[in-house]
Amino acid sequence: MKKIDDMYKIIEFDELGDERGNLVVAEGESELVPFAINRIFYIYGSDSQVVRGQHANIKTRFILINVSGTSKVKLDNGEETRIVELNKPKMGLYIDTMLWKDMYDFSPDSVLLVLASEHYDAQEYIRDYDEYLKILSDKRRTGEL
Repeated sequence: MKKIDDMYKIIEFDELGDERGNLVVAEGESELVPFAINRIFYIYGSDSQVVRGQHANIKTRFILINVSGTSKVKLDNGEETRIVELNKPKMGLYIDTMLWKDMYDFSPDSVLLVLASEHYDAQEYIRDYDEYLKILSDKRRTGEL
């Protein structure tokens, strides 16, 4: 089983800018974004009591960037958890496959941009935590993790 600290990474994108404002660039298949970007979506209008995500993915890897406001992400590999606060528009959070994620504590102005390695496929989402734990156990037993 991968340790949780090997399943995510905090990314600091370069901030370019001048008197006109700032610019942050995220390019797929680069040192900071280690996959081709096949899907982009963003979450906004969620209040601080809402929990989004609540799933793990078999194939898809993600990078989350709070381009406005703040939010928190709880990461869980079935054995350990970590909480990351996304609070700068040049900060990204890389999330590997088979890592449970909850996004929550959205500020009123939060816009959470998500870069995904795969097109949406509902079949590769694990949305039940007990099922997630069973799949992890099976993968550990067969040596897949």
